Formats: sequence, structure tokens, C-alpha cells
Amino acid sequence: MKIGLIGLGRMGGNIARRLMKNGHEVVAFDRDAEAVKKLAADGAIGADSLDDMHAKLDTPAIWWVMVPAGEPTEQTVQAIAAKASEGDIIIDGGNSFYKDDVRRAKELAERGIRYVDVGTSGGVWGLERGYCMMIGGNKDTVDYLDPIFDTLAPGIGTIVRTPGRNDDEDPRAEKGYIHAGPPGAGHFVKMVHNGIEYGLMQAYAEGFDILKGKSGEHVAEDQRFDINLTDVAEVWRRGSVISSWLLDLSAIALAKDGTLEGFSGSVADSGEGQWTIDAAMEEKVPANVLSAALYARYRSRVEHTFGDKLLSAMRYGFGGHVEMPQ
Repeated sequence: MKIGLIGLGRMGGNIARRLMKNGHEVVAFDRDAEAVKKLAADGAIGADSLDDMHAKLDTPAIWWVMVPAGEPTEQTVQAIAAKASEGDIIIDGGNSFYKDDVRRAKELAERGIRYVDVGTSGGVWGLERGYCMMIGGNKDTVDYLDPIFDTLAPGIGTIVRTPGRNDDEDPRAEKGYIHAGPPGAGHFVKMVHNGIEYGLMQAYAEGFDILKGKSGEHVAEDQRFDINLTDVAEVWRRGSVISSWLLDLSAIALAKDGTLEGFSGSVADSGEGQWTIDAAMEEKVPANVLSAALYARYRSRVEHTFGDKLLSAMRYGFGGHVEMPQ
């Protein structure tokens, strides 16, 4: 299939490369002309404007938006909609607020333009590992786009099938992507995914803080332990019930620098944690761990702990995210 990809940053560029690697055509546009030139050297069809992209796309045109959530995405979607024809498809693959998706889908449907939201997880590793995708949109449109999603997904790989999973369940889930529901459902599931991510990361951060603190002056001298955090992270990766990709990233960061001096500990957030708590409040669902994890990030911008540095290290590891400016 031929797809127009707008936004060639850390994820957008690699999404394009994975698509091209597997036989799809990509028309690429970014405000940074050098990013377009670089991707064109890898095989993409470069575009110097949205109008140029439109002229180079097939009918129906498929536009995949991969720019920061909020106003950049809103402006880009509206700019595409002004040029799109009836039957065209606009995909938002960023981290938009799901209620914005619901609104956009209704507005675009009135003009005959189809809208799909794709919660995309995989970060800077997606080119090699594939992307886990949570998709919202009308069934016919999502089915039409399946060759694209199937290419981007990790595939079944070597992961053992879940015992007891029925053969009549949607096989796409085992490949690493799902049709979560109507427009907005994809980003809603991804939002909760990121909220859970906050909690998991905070648990690791606090645990390593406790390990590190065991050698501190406030501990009785005969009870102090100088724990090798690098070795702990490594051994927990191997057979432990708390092994995970986040722990892998922690081990990588600690192996490079056991003190994590390259990080200040001022932990950023991209909004999904707060949106998850907002949803929990609307649904009257307790979210004690997720709330505490979000507040811990806010606190980290005032005072920093070793655990906060580990949080920043994990965020940099999976997504290339930088810390809050000091």
C-alpha cells in the first residue's frame, strides 16, 4: 500500500522505514527538509508540502500523522482535511487525547473523510521489534488498513501462546495489534497502557531507591549493605517474577553508569498519566498506584532521588525522552 507519513521524528521515521522494508510505499513529509531528504535516501518518496504529498498519494489517500499530541496534531489533521477527498483516511498515530479523536471522527465523517486513531507503543526500538498498536475506527476502514498494521506489528514471534486462549479469539492480538473499538477507543486503551507504565516504572524506581539507601548514614552501621545495583538489575532479569522490558532498560542504564549521573531526576510526563487518572475519576474507579506514580513525577521536579534518575533513564531507554529542563 502507499501511505503518506507526516512527522519523521524518532517514531515516525522508523515507522516509515519498517513499512518500506516490507514492501509498502511511503510518501514522507516533515517541516525539517533534512529529515525528508534522509528518509528519501532510504527509499521514501519525498514531499515538500502537504499539497505535494496529496499529489503523490493514491486514491483513496492514506495520511498517517505522527506529530506531537495537542495543537500540532490538531493543526495537521485540519490542514489535511482541507485537502483530502471523500473516502480518504486520516490516521493519528501519536498520543492524542481520546475525546479529541471522538470529536474529529464526527467532524470528518460529515465530509466523507475516514478517521482512525492508533495508540502506538514501541518507541525507538520499533523498527526492529515492531510496534504494539491499539486501533480505534470503523471496522471496514480498519480492515482495509490491515496490511499496514500487520507489517508494523511485532508478529507472533517466539512468545508462547497464552494457555487457555480460544482459537476463535481475534488472531491480531497475538500478532501485537487489536481493533479496540470505534474512533477514540485506540487512544483510550493506549492512554491506560501509559498510566500503567507510570506505575510499573515507579515501583522499580522506589525499589532501587530502597536498595541504594541501605548503605546510608541513617541505617544502623551493623545493618548497612552496599548493594551492587547493576548486579541486582541483571539477576532480576533472569527468571525473576518481576522481569520485564522496563527492567531490561534499567539494567542497561545501570550497566553504563551505576550512579546515573547523566540524569538529574526531573522526570517529565506526556499527559497520558493525568488523563488516565481523569478517566478513573469519571468512572469512579480507584487508581491508587497510578495516582501516586503521577504525583511522584510532579514531586521529582522539586526534589530528586536516585529512583527519579532511574525513571528518567527508563524513559530515555524506551522512547528517547529527555528530562524536564532545570
